[in-house]
Amino acid sequence: MDTVHRVLQEVTSSQPAQYAGKDSFFGGSPPLSETVGYVVVLGFGAAFSIFTTLLVYLEKKFAGGESMSSEKFNTAGRTVKTGLTASVIVSQWTWAATLLQSSNVAWQYGVSGPFWYASGATIQVLLFGVLAISLKKVAPSAHTMCEIVNARWGRTAHKTFLIFAFMANIIVTSMLLLGGAATVEALTGMNRKLASFLIPWGVILYTAAGGLKATFIASYLHTAIIFAVLITMITMVYIKKYSSDQIYDYLDATVTHTEEECQIIYSTNGTVESTFFDATKYACGPVPNNNSGSYLTMLSADGLMFGIINIVGNFGTVFVDQSYWQSAIAAKPTSASRGYLLGGLCWFAIPFSLATSLGLASTALMLPITSSEAGAGLVPPAVATHLLGEAGSALILTMLFMAIVSTGSAESIAVSSLVAYDIYREYINPEATGEQILKVSRYVIVIFGLIMGGLAIILDWMELSLGWVYLFMGIMIGSAVIPLWNMMTWKKASGTGAVISAWSGLVLAIATWLIACSIQSGSITIDNLGKNEPMLAGNLVAIFSSGIIHFIYSMIFPQDFDFETLDSNIKLVEDDESGLSAEDKDPKMLAEAYKWITTRGWILTIVLVIIWPLMSIPAGKFTKDYFAFWVLIAIAWGFGAAIIITFLPILESSEELTEVINGMLGRGGDKGDDEKYIEKENDADKFPEA
Repeated sequence: MDTVHRVLQEVTSSQPAQYAGKDSFFGGSPPLSETVGYVVVLGFGAAFSIFTTLLVYLEKKFAGGESMSSEKFNTAGRTVKTGLTASVIVSQWTWAATLLQSSNVAWQYGVSGPFWYASGATIQVLLFGVLAISLKKVAPSAHTMCEIVNARWGRTAHKTFLIFAFMANIIVTSMLLLGGAATVEALTGMNRKLASFLIPWGVILYTAAGGLKATFIASYLHTAIIFAVLITMITMVYIKKYSSDQIYDYLDATVTHTEEECQIIYSTNGTVESTFFDATKYACGPVPNNNSGSYLTMLSADGLMFGIINIVGNFGTVFVDQSYWQSAIAAKPTSASRGYLLGGLCWFAIPFSLATSLGLASTALMLPITSSEAGAGLVPPAVATHLLGEAGSALILTMLFMAIVSTGSAESIAVSSLVAYDIYREYINPEATGEQILKVSRYVIVIFGLIMGGLAIILDWMELSLGWVYLFMGIMIGSAVIPLWNMMTWKKASGTGAVISAWSGLVLAIATWLIACSIQSGSITIDNLGKNEPMLAGNLVAIFSSGIIHFIYSMIFPQDFDFETLDSNIKLVEDDESGLSAEDKDPKMLAEAYKWITTRGWILTIVLVIIWPLMSIPAGKFTKDYFAFWVLIAIAWGFGAAIIITFLPILESSEELTEVINGMLGRGGDKGDDEKYIEKENDADKFPEA
């Protein structure tokens, strides 16, 4: 469909006529009513809580599920299959930032933004698969990553990494609500402070009731809905409304405008005198530091800088976040490796495909989105509203809510596990019973859910945007990454060295960040600290300084640890051996799984962050055909990932689903006998070699 062009003083632009004279897209008037905000925030939360709790109950009653214990609450019985593991990884890794910030970097840098967001945050999940299978080899009884730290390095290291783990949970959770609440306010007018407090309630209900299993089931439903909206948006931009050729032409036209033409386009009555144009505020004219000033190139200095920050920062939020360790703990050994690989590849489609459609469309159509709106994550809702009206706003709001509650529930149960096992059992009540730990876990989920909103309000009060916090997180937690990797894979890794490297890496990173800001801008302000260069310097120093310090210390004072003894230092609370059978601990099977994920994880990492970008360099500024091929990859990846992540968990659980349906229809009695349950566990994971 052709866009209605504006012709002003002989200036033709791709900006649709209805935006003439508008100095911002939303302009303080939300496209949806406040009632819709309350319906989504409260209604969806309640509906998911009831539905998820009902599914857990039906599985227990008709498919041989076990009654709730602290082990089952925090590990889901350690028998989760490949498809559900992958779905949960996608769900946990799909933050508000994934949906919002990825389109912001497309708005800023063009095609390189979505690519670097996707590749720079996929490789961590692929490589965490190596740690996941290492965990199954050396610490299958673990409940948390800090338990493993304590079992290997003792209490000093345990306290250090517990602090870093909580920092990761707090940063992720507050950022999640910060972006989510801002978008709810922009789309519905609902007060964002109130939204920050109300959103967690849906999470609290089903997570406290059903534990990790309920979180996993809800995560699958959330992921399926997110992908449904994703393919709707891709279809609208590149198939129904426009084509890749049209978007190419519009993107090309956007950067060819002179400053005077931009002033005319962004004006109240089509004259230079009435302009409100500001080159730092609107996407018009050549893109700074991009090849040919174009959005249609991977040769973007700022895009590359963002990519490096993204890669470094996201290692912290995967490797230091207990929720990823918890998913590895919950999975069967073969599912742990394959689930992370499949989950990482499917997740790639969300930022890459979504931002390649909505993000690029925002600049192609020259919608009056301001830099502050883009920084707050409002590019996707703006484009969706333009394409589909109120329905587009509602779809993005739904998609966003799914991302918030799925990650929020994972973070809640991660925090509850850390408090229950690493604080309560370790320091307060070493002889805690399963019932006591279960009670503590549920209390913590409720308390953390209540303070989640407060964390987001603090960031809002400090006037920190979603983009700012996203770049900053690696500075705070990046120094814990390499010590944790070494803990699982290197017998010489020293506990004292890990403590020293984690804290010194944090101090050096903050110092470097502040000094780089002062040198570049002359003064230290929130805005100056948020620039790419200081953030890049701080992120790099955080991860590499700690790695170097830990390596040197461990070479001088090696631990020479025997991994065979690690699991014996971790005790189960109840005598629950589910997922810990001899078959699950088979050394040959675990060695094969380790080799499988290590080879594929590293190959895909090299392809995504080195080979693919290098192959796109000769293209320079993309031709129309090259861009069409790029868009085709985005569309195919999006549809392929949606099909896999939606149907694989159902296929793998077909036997349990059949039993539940038969039980509900009265065709069979309760399937509670232990033999059947064990038989099903042993036969659970038949995902073929890929």
